[in-house]
Amino acid sequence: MTYSLGMLAIAVFAVTGVIAGGKRDMDILTIVILGNVTAIGGGTLRDILLDVNPIYWIADLTYLWVSTGASILAFFLVPKISRTFRLLEYADGLGMALFSVLATEKTLLLGFSGPVAVLMGMITGISGGMLRDILTARMPLLFGRELYATPVIFGCTFFAVARDLAVADGYMQVSAIALIFAFRAAAIHWGLYYPRWLTYPGNR
Repeated sequence: MTYSLGMLAIAVFAVTGVIAGGKRDMDILTIVILGNVTAIGGGTLRDILLDVNPIYWIADLTYLWVSTGASILAFFLVPKISRTFRLLEYADGLGMALFSVLATEKTLLLGFSGPVAVLMGMITGISGGMLRDILTARMPLLFGRELYATPVIFGCTFFAVARDLAVADGYMQVSAIALIFAFRAAAIHWGLYYPRWLTYPGNR
């Protein structure tokens, strides 16, 4: 199940890259590059930080082929489905949920502590999207008003604690992914964000 979820995460994040790039009138080659950077960027950073060698997509090129295939397919299909920013937000939320939980699990399997695993889950979940947003000259979703990294922290912590308590991994994977996506989707739909007293005021 972990491998299949990893492939799904790669495909979903590649599609978000296409959606973002499509709004900038990019050609298909640029779109495919952007889709791949978005899809494999977070996991690459994770493996570099954890000193994993070789990096996951170099060890298994299937990840790269799935990312490239999803990018090409989305290039032709996404414009016919929707060009709304909201689609990008929800797709990003799903990809982030998948990647963060899988990264948390991988970090734990490598023998690192729970806090480190949660941090790696967060970094992996948000890094690909940040690279996508920077490359397409848009404000990263992380800096938006709605809760973004917070759902990841909650979901990854839930997964790490459940795994430590020896709860069935398969169910916990899906439950943690669902928790993060539901939390993020609620934040998008209802505009959930931290109260004013928990935000830095800046210069007003």
